Amino acid sequence: MGGSGSKSKGFWPFSGSGTGTDPANEGNEQALARLRGARNATPFVFTRRSSLYYDEDGDLAHEFYEETVVTKNGRKRAKLKRIQKNLIPQGIVKLDHPRIHVDFPVVLCEV
Repeated sequence: MGGSGSKSKGFWPFSGSGTGTDPANEGNEQALARLRGARNATPFVFTRRSSLYYDEDGDLAHEFYEETVVTKNGRKRAKLKRIQKNLIPQGIVKLDHPRIHVDFPVVLCEV
């Protein structure tokens, strides 16, 4: 869910109701109308990129560790070594319930 590129492209797909009553927004009306006609922006997010990984055995987790035995001064000691190779990201995951996009400019709760 992280940052979105909507601000860097110079348009705001969720702004205004399309009435054009705001004088500060009149300059962007044509650009927004063009954008809305080409692509309907929805305030909901239905998928996200997962932060989980598969290892070689097919196990799914955020991190994987391997237990190694280290001998120091004649003492055997177990240590955990993090595995970072041969991991496959899970990819895109469908959300159970739609979420509201991070750039949606609406106050949900006012205290």
